[in-house]
Amino acid sequence: MSTKKKRMSIALLALVLCAASLWPFYPASVTVGGGEAQAMADFEAITGPDEDDSYDEYLNRYAGAARPDKVIRIEGEHYIEAGSSFQVEDRLHGLDGKAVITPETGIISWEVPVEQAGLYNIRIHYYPIEGKSSAIERQFEINGEIPFDGADILLFDRIWGNKLDEIQRDDRNNDLRPRQVEKPGWQLASFIDRYGYYDEAYSFYFEQGTQRISMTALREPMAIDYIELYQHQQPKSYEQLKIEYSNGGIQPARDQYVRIQAEDAAYKSSPTLSPVSDRSSPTVIPYDVSKIRINSIGGLNWKLPGQWIEWELEAPEDGLYQIAIKEKQNQLRGIFATRSLMIDGEYPFQEMKRIRFNFKRDWEMNVLGGEEPYLFHLTKGKHRIRMTVSLGEIAPLLRTVESSVLQLNDMYRKILMITSNTPDPYRDYQLEKRIPAMVTVFEEQAETIQSVADYLERITGEKSDKVAVLHAMVHQLKDMAQNPETVAKRLKSFKINVGGLGTWILTVREQPLSLDYLVISSPGYDLPRAEATFLEEAKHELGAYAASYTEDYDSIGNTSESSRSIDVWVTTGRDQAQVLKALIDDSFTPETDISVRLRLVPANILLPATLAGEGPDIAMQIGEDVPVNYAMRGAAADLTQFDDFEEVAGRFRDSGLVPYQYDNGVYALPEQQIFPMLFYRKDILEELGLTPPRTWTDVYSMISVLQKHNMEFYLPLEAANAVPNATLVPNATFSMLLYQNGGEFYQEGGRQSALDSEVSMDAFKKWTRFYTSYKFPLQADFPNRFRTGEMPIGIADYTTYNMLTVLAPEIKGLWEFTLVPGTELPDGSVNHEVASHTTAVMMLNNAEDKASAWTFMKWWTGKETQIAYGREMEGLMGEAARYPTANIEALEELPWPVKDYNNLESQWKWVRGIPQMPGGYFTGRHLDNAFRKVVNANENPREALLDYILYINDEINIKRKEFNLPYE
Repeated sequence: MSTKKKRMSIALLALVLCAASLWPFYPASVTVGGGEAQAMADFEAITGPDEDDSYDEYLNRYAGAARPDKVIRIEGEHYIEAGSSFQVEDRLHGLDGKAVITPETGIISWEVPVEQAGLYNIRIHYYPIEGKSSAIERQFEINGEIPFDGADILLFDRIWGNKLDEIQRDDRNNDLRPRQVEKPGWQLASFIDRYGYYDEAYSFYFEQGTQRISMTALREPMAIDYIELYQHQQPKSYEQLKIEYSNGGIQPARDQYVRIQAEDAAYKSSPTLSPVSDRSSPTVIPYDVSKIRINSIGGLNWKLPGQWIEWELEAPEDGLYQIAIKEKQNQLRGIFATRSLMIDGEYPFQEMKRIRFNFKRDWEMNVLGGEEPYLFHLTKGKHRIRMTVSLGEIAPLLRTVESSVLQLNDMYRKILMITSNTPDPYRDYQLEKRIPAMVTVFEEQAETIQSVADYLERITGEKSDKVAVLHAMVHQLKDMAQNPETVAKRLKSFKINVGGLGTWILTVREQPLSLDYLVISSPGYDLPRAEATFLEEAKHELGAYAASYTEDYDSIGNTSESSRSIDVWVTTGRDQAQVLKALIDDSFTPETDISVRLRLVPANILLPATLAGEGPDIAMQIGEDVPVNYAMRGAAADLTQFDDFEEVAGRFRDSGLVPYQYDNGVYALPEQQIFPMLFYRKDILEELGLTPPRTWTDVYSMISVLQKHNMEFYLPLEAANAVPNATLVPNATFSMLLYQNGGEFYQEGGRQSALDSEVSMDAFKKWTRFYTSYKFPLQADFPNRFRTGEMPIGIADYTTYNMLTVLAPEIKGLWEFTLVPGTELPDGSVNHEVASHTTAVMMLNNAEDKASAWTFMKWWTGKETQIAYGREMEGLMGEAARYPTANIEALEELPWPVKDYNNLESQWKWVRGIPQMPGGYFTGRHLDNAFRKVVNANENPREALLDYILYINDEINIKRKEFNLPYE
């Protein structure tokens, strides 16, 4: 069965895998009560059994298999096969024995003696070897085969914590967000679902006899002590535990109260879980009306299944304690957030596997157990409390809707193949006859999605925006099933509603929760008040209003002063500025004794400030057109004046420096460099019998097959929504075709445009032909259309990878990216050249201490700083914020999967920069004008381009005259 068929089948519609393996472990008293239990029963009756090769089907296949109560241990160092880079170490990091170190690539295998066939859980004792700061990824195989979808990527956490024990403050009396550093240690982790769709550890079936298991490294190194096959034991229910407390004579603790500030967490699973500041209420601890106080943890950063936070506490005496949590869940209206709680690595009792936190706008004191609090037995001494994001009851709903999205997208593509994406509203395509399963699919999916909406309404007791999306989809599906002749004219709204379902999955899968503190106390102890009184709220609001006139929220405070200082302006956002300031205070100022006055400013403020003589010494994160424009006017400093410039320039590819070269000088250093890659859907190309194109000839051959099925190839066209008078970079597709055939943008040292050459004319004709002859769309939302499969292949900036990884989890594993199509040369080789665009750090010419400014620029663009900044930003904002650094060595150390980085590196070698010239801003603008003239007005390509080249050359001459440069 193909990967597509596996993914597309309706199999995941079984919400509960099998009655014996999942749901009964959660008594009705925990999460389902009364009507909720009936709702789940109705829900299960509607959704059918699994029929594909998913984990559900795998469990059903072996539903009658035994579960031997045995532990089979395989020592890591006793492998039977591994690559040469795998090493065995003795007493590694305090381990009593040997372990094998597995790098971030390669495969390692062991033999497993299985005396009794059956289903086993698997756990691994591992140590996260220092790598690129991302989670460890491994593929698991039994006898050379991946047993089910899910075992293809297993995640193993790293351990993170605050770098310093105490919160630091700057000279403005604001708390500084503590930097997160890795605090590795040996961990015992079960093989579990990376998406959190299944509460229990995966079960694997092993035949009797000697079996072979293998782990393939996908990302990050790890050391393995041992792997065990075992049977996971379910914790007892609280009622069972209460009887044991009574029989054992365990008594409640008396007059004990321990408060743990949530921001003082000892360990976390991700660097994104750094403490944060909350000023929403005067009851948070610590509190200040205007100053930044690090006083909580979680929120939108603590939302993904599997993320955990762990605290350490000291129990003053043996006994039974209650646990209360001051929390705020103000993000998920119409749904609830779920957490599990472990003490010292174990669930205290069954009910702690699913703790529900309902929506409320304000902070709330939540005593676990409610009016009759649960009691936890703690012995005197140290303990660890871990709370983990869990999907709980939401998991089967998400699996169901995700399956529906895949199936409806599949149906959408089948309809698209007949109607195209602009169907004739007056034509009856007779879709119900040409796609016999269409009406059935619509009816089945309407019933399934309706059951999800009904269940959500019953367990939450309200209707909300979370179910409105589902009802809209159900209404349309039912109507289209009853009136199939209307499907074609409603195709656009159908696509929008299916996209809404995909967004619903992302929204509901995220389970944010903020914590202020935890209280471990004697039963019945009076707890602090979570809500603010009217007077406290009034004082808080008035104080905040007054502070808005007195506080400088643009400046980023310092932690130290020195005799030398520089002014640095950053134009992106406060998060970026705070991360940068933390790095400056942590390494730059202590190492150089140069203090930095960092200021967050709007991007358009640099020019007037420079003209007024009030500009900074250094401007960061600016567009690539700015440095040369400033250099022409004598406002930017030439960096080649510094003796070690050539050494610093070696950190970047030559293409990254090209836009900043002018009149034998270099006026900036690149920070980021972004270039195009070819993205493609493996499943859809496989279905169509296509392979990723190697050359443009292959692209032409592919277009006919795609268009036959009413699908499209995407080419970037950045100018669609360009800001008036903004600098427009030359189009990426035209630049590819130009550079791959040996063309240039300028000639005679920038005195004239080179676009009148035959190479340029031919490239322009080929580019416009995609839109005139092949009817490529002028506007397209590529990420979304790639997600639905309408555009199963296209060229886009490589940062699209980050967006797809985060926003399209349902197609993870179904797509890849690779080299862009190239031009075959006479010698048979293929030229894959592309143009890039960059951002820069620039030194202003009015900088008084240029040596100090140059020291900062060297530090900022250096490998270690770029790696630290990239990891901090990704840790703070997630994978979507992965930093596209221009530093060659730094990009290699950022947390890219090895295969994906190799593809990036291969394309980066083909990147060329576009030079910036006086008057060069007309090039991109008039290239786009010529393109529009051809596509919209049916102008001859050669004549259109020649007409606009006259304007480009005139502007170049005007600017060269203005700055006293040679011209013609």
